[in-house]
Amino acid sequence: MMGKIRLVALDLDGTLLTDDIVIEPRAREAIRKVKEKGITVTLATGRMFSSARPYAVELGLELPLIVYHGAQVRHSTTGEILFERTLPVPLALRLIKNIKEFGYPYNVYLDDRLYVESIQAENEEYAWRAGVDLHRVEDMLTFLEQQPKGPLKIVALHDGPALDPLEAAIRREAGSGIYITRSMPTYLELLNPEVNKARGLQALAELEGISPEEIMVCGDSYNDVQMFRYAGLAVAMANAPEKVRAEADYVTGSNNDGGVAQALEKFVLGDGA
Repeated sequence: MMGKIRLVALDLDGTLLTDDIVIEPRAREAIRKVKEKGITVTLATGRMFSSARPYAVELGLELPLIVYHGAQVRHSTTGEILFERTLPVPLALRLIKNIKEFGYPYNVYLDDRLYVESIQAENEEYAWRAGVDLHRVEDMLTFLEQQPKGPLKIVALHDGPALDPLEAAIRREAGSGIYITRSMPTYLELLNPEVNKARGLQALAELEGISPEEIMVCGDSYNDVQMFRYAGLAVAMANAPEKVRAEADYVTGSNNDGGVAQALEKFVLGDGA
């Protein structure tokens, strides 16, 4: 059930960002007007904090952001970590061994830095898209064994269908001890089992004293579904897969056609809002 909207949480890739990875201009203006009404706007993304933060700065969002699919809630200006769940090191080591058996490129995210063992085209494309640097280590297993805490996430990179047997192998081994999602078809993302965007959103809402009924969310992928179920108003983008659209209360335009702006104008800025 939807109440008066007090918090809007927006996914980045495929939602707020066009395919050119820039904020859609109408959305920028709509977000400014939403903030003028005293409504909180934040980002809820699978991206790293350092990758999401520039967009928050561009939009003037000075508040906690939901990053790493909800594995971390971190303040955009102070960098303070308000909520965090990492992968235990022994589990992270097992997951990397699984990925290595398939020979796929992968990324490891530790202390908001992106680590790789070998730099392949998929790693470079990911880093370019995210706007972050790659940090190469000689031996990932040894490197992680020396760390005081585990990584926030591990991502295997490959063509979508080829990731399916890897996902099946990891599910057999880890079972309910891991959260698996895909922010894009070619990214198999592995996180602490307590993590999803809804959990991060809940942590932020509790800090702000906001109920689920007072939250509007926009997203386009499978990693947004738990957030859709948690919030009072769930908006899917037209470019979302059919199963994701089916979980939403409303389907707006695509990320390239001002979908976020359309939804904000309809539900927050319109005469009926």
